[in-house]
Amino acid sequence: MVAHAWAGRGELEDAKAVRLAELGYAGFALNLYGKGVLGSSTEENAALMQPFLDDRAMLQQRLLLSLNTMRGQAEVDAAKVAAIGFCFGGLCVLDLARTGEGLAGVVSFHGLFGSPGNTADNTIKAKVLALHGWDDPMAPPDQVIALSEELTAQGADWQLHAYGNTMHAFTNPEANDPGFGTVYNGNADRRSWTAMSNFLEEIFTP
Repeated sequence: MVAHAWAGRGELEDAKAVRLAELGYAGFALNLYGKGVLGSSTEENAALMQPFLDDRAMLQQRLLLSLNTMRGQAEVDAAKVAAIGFCFGGLCVLDLARTGEGLAGVVSFHGLFGSPGNTADNTIKAKVLALHGWDDPMAPPDQVIALSEELTAQGADWQLHAYGNTMHAFTNPEANDPGFGTVYNGNADRRSWTAMSNFLEEIFTP
């Protein structure tokens, strides 16, 4: 399952689902905002995302519904599912893991790390891989440390890969706004996809 960035499901997310299919997996790109809803500006994107940040329990509910919808697809082995997400989608897949849902693993690409505040008593069953730009202003070092402490406290099997000289949205070729903190980085893009591919191979190997 592919969870989208703050604008909603667009060409980038669809392309990631296709790339997953090329690796031999069933790729399922969700849209939490509803069919066809896609922001086209910073203001629109923020307005679409904010209700989910304000109500993380609602976000988690919608993610679980999406996950179960994917599990019901004929192409999907319901016992072998994972989720990847980008930016806001990175937060989404971390929240999926935080619920204690029994999926095989989650991969967060330049995700937001803030704790939802309603999952501390859960045991994380999914293996977790966080792929992080060290210079990401939306996930500063104190939040990285807080995430590591949170995942450890919840019993997760977790990894965090940090890419130096790398900002937010490093997998998005259209990201080019250093002032906002979003810059594409080809090396981090390539390395993070390789890390994800190796992770998926590991968690799905009998």
